[in-house]
Amino acid sequence: MPPPILIAPSLLSVDFAHLEDGLRMVESGGADLHHVDVMDGHFVPNLSIGPPVVKSVANVAKIPLDCHLMVTDPLTYAERFAKMGVWCVTFHIEVCDDPAAMAAAFRAMGVRVGVALNPPTPVEKLERALDHVDMVLVMSVNPGFGGQKFMGEVLPKVEALRGRYGFGGDIEMDGGIAPATIADCAAAGANVLVAGSAVYGADDPAARISELRTLAEDARAPTAAGSR
Repeated sequence: MPPPILIAPSLLSVDFAHLEDGLRMVESGGADLHHVDVMDGHFVPNLSIGPPVVKSVANVAKIPLDCHLMVTDPLTYAERFAKMGVWCVTFHIEVCDDPAAMAAAFRAMGVRVGVALNPPTPVEKLERALDHVDMVLVMSVNPGFGGQKFMGEVLPKVEALRGRYGFGGDIEMDGGIAPATIADCAAAGANVLVAGSAVYGADDPAARISELRTLAEDARAPTAAGSR
């Protein structure tokens, strides 16, 4: 069986003046994960939430947190998030010379391990990481800001991960995921779909989550790779 479709609304798009209300809204609407983007203003040209806010979210969240570390030195931060009981912590291949060692360090903290790559980065850069991680995050926008246009040219990376590399873990896509783009992501082999403004900006977030899930599940290739 292929890994399940998981819909992960991104906290980048929540109204932080009503943060807990936003969490509850997507949880009651059927979301599987809260996607948490952590930015350092160096690896990406933006700052976002850090450990204190993520800890507050973890304390009240009713579904798991998926932490994406868009930072230059992920080891500096990973343990803080691991102690919060998050579902997965993801580092970027662009800041890592030894992905096997990075993954081992993360796993020793008791978390699932993800590795991300940006749109300009070739999929071949991941070869040394694939045997050591549970998830690959293929960015479909240049990271740093929400609400960007989906970059369809990254879809062959997902196809290569499932096909040429035979990767059977989770493949996540983040950036521009919406009803018009999610089917292509799922057909290529992605199963964890991060949607920010498409969910939080919808008139009916629950209906949007259901729509996204249906579109993704209907589009899945029947020969998709099985889970690890």
